Amino acid sequence: MSAATFTTQPAASYLSALDYPLSIFLLDVREPDEFADWRIEGAVNIPLGQIEERRDELPADQRIVVMCARGARATSAAEILASHGIATEVFEGGMAAWGSTYEAVTETRGGATVVQVRRRGKGCLSYLVGAGDRCLVIDPSVDLEEYTQLAANHGWNIVAIVDTHLHADHVSGARALSAATGATLYLSPHDPFAFSYEPLRDGFEIELAPGVAVTVSAISAPGHTEGSTLYRLGDEALFTGDTLFLESVGRPDLAEQAEAFAHHLWQSLHERVLPLPDQMQILPAHYGAAVEVRHNQLVTRTLGELRATLPALALPEDEFVAWAISHVKDRPPNYRDIVKINAGDSYTSEQVAGLELGPNRCAIAQ
Repeated sequence: MSAATFTTQPAASYLSALDYPLSIFLLDVREPDEFADWRIEGAVNIPLGQIEERRDELPADQRIVVMCARGARATSAAEILASHGIATEVFEGGMAAWGSTYEAVTETRGGATVVQVRRRGKGCLSYLVGAGDRCLVIDPSVDLEEYTQLAANHGWNIVAIVDTHLHADHVSGARALSAATGATLYLSPHDPFAFSYEPLRDGFEIELAPGVAVTVSAISAPGHTEGSTLYRLGDEALFTGDTLFLESVGRPDLAEQAEAFAHHLWQSLHERVLPLPDQMQILPAHYGAAVEVRHNQLVTRTLGELRATLPALALPEDEFVAWAISHVKDRPPNYRDIVKINAGDSYTSEQVAGLELGPNRCAIAQ
């Protein structure tokens, strides 16, 4: 059998192929414990040491893409398979690259343009909300050029930046983006930020287009953190941060006060979210493996759909608190260090890359 070849492709080239379900055969050659901790849904795990003996398990009629943590083991596996006449592609940079690969989806909501910026490997969602020549950025990551370029593409000036809460699973870029653009940084004073910002108050409005009724209003919603804040775009969309996800609700235990925070979370959901209209689009800060992702569609559902599919939203307060406390597990890796950075500590890009490896774990497991 003549040797086959393999090519190396960047992570971004697989964005549409990795919609759920996968349109490729994704072969992950990491060890089983690595695969179990963080993986792309639909991938098949055959550790590098077993590739030679298990090569007959690979399909002959699919495009085979090989990946690992950073790329070295995938290249070794591709070389072994090539020697047996099996052509493959190597997912350049592996899971580390996937965790920092971005895509953007744009839709019009309530007279504004909403751009959902997605980090597919981390399940992180951030947003630009623009009208006229102004925009607001919600929950930016540290890759600032993703936001400045998108704003420039739409002819927007970034005038305001907010975080929905003090993040624990990824490093926020809000402070750095404010410094780079001169935009005002607004944050809740109920989370322990130790740097300068404009404090939010409940009901605060950020006007996007002068003379046009397009505003984004802040709504305090303690529970995931004490400073958790929702941002409402009229009756069209609610940016829920880690208060409400599409597959669950935010976990209350990261500040070591799980029971008290679970009570606050129930109250926020029932007083701030559930009274809103069913047609309200829910736009969270993260999504998990259970959420289907489509390349050119927003990751979102209506509040009415979530009422019908999330049993936790119908629980009485005491039952909700008991459920929330009993179902939280697997805290975000390095979350204490990430919280310190997001609260005000300095950091380097190398630190961020190491701290952010792994999935987000900010939702309560269903």
